[in-house]
Amino acid sequence: MEEEKLTWEYATTLFEEYLKLQRGLSDNSVKAYLSDLQKLRTFLDIMGYECRPDEVTHDMMCKCLSFLAVNKVGERTQVRVISGIKSFFKCLLIEELIEVDPTALLEMPKIMRKLPDVLTVMEINQMVTSIDKSTSEGVRNRAILETLYCCGLRVSELVGLKISNLFFESGYIKIEGKGSKERLVPISSVAIKSINEYLVVMRDKLNIKPGYEDYLFLNRRGSALSRVMVFNIVKEAAEFAGIHKSVSPHTFRHSFATHLLDGGANLKAVQDMLGHESIVTTEIYTHLDTKHLKETLENCHPRSKY
Repeated sequence: MEEEKLTWEYATTLFEEYLKLQRGLSDNSVKAYLSDLQKLRTFLDIMGYECRPDEVTHDMMCKCLSFLAVNKVGERTQVRVISGIKSFFKCLLIEELIEVDPTALLEMPKIMRKLPDVLTVMEINQMVTSIDKSTSEGVRNRAILETLYCCGLRVSELVGLKISNLFFESGYIKIEGKGSKERLVPISSVAIKSINEYLVVMRDKLNIKPGYEDYLFLNRRGSALSRVMVFNIVKEAAEFAGIHKSVSPHTFRHSFATHLLDGGANLKAVQDMLGHESIVTTEIYTHLDTKHLKETLENCHPRSKY
């Protein structure tokens, strides 16, 4: 009996299951990986390579990388796309559907790691106080900013935050982060006060839609906030506060980490609170305060004492 040939459709379905079940990725992350894989298939079609997944070669992958560069795809995007394709072939290796990974020796573009934008404590306070608390939505929006800054949450974690995961008496909240990984994050009394005020002023008076009873932050219609709504809330607060930096919900996360480390927090503790899998990701925040680096050199290096 002739051995069944590996099709792109079957391999893609297998890859999707691998990302969801074995990697535990969110729907948004899975879509991004599948989009990266589609870019490879588009390249193969354009180049006239009529090949199955197990027939893709290292030479084809090198040409794919060159194709992305020639078409003015940014280096960061190139790295992300190739990383997604690498995951695809890793999946096929695990399933023993290929013997050689065509991306194994592929040289990725070298990119400089961009330091994230950070707000000062004064700018954070300006944004929070710029929100009009005379409206119920204003009370909610202030609670959102306080939660983002006081807990260092990703926007997806904020919109998915559940009331059943609030442990205010203990001073913690439970976060369902990337890859369905859970972590406990301390929450300040300021954030707790803002959330409790929002619960009384707005949330308790909403006609909550079925399925959203446990979600903390809701819109006027009684369903969960979207990521876009949170982005708009943050952007509007920055404009009202007269802040001209590029500000997003993630800026609050960057500021949370930076201010903790500036205050002397342990790097491992910050890693745990942010939910970073690798401490290398957290270490980027140690490079933000160049003034601190200069002071460290002057205070600690023997040659600076003369």
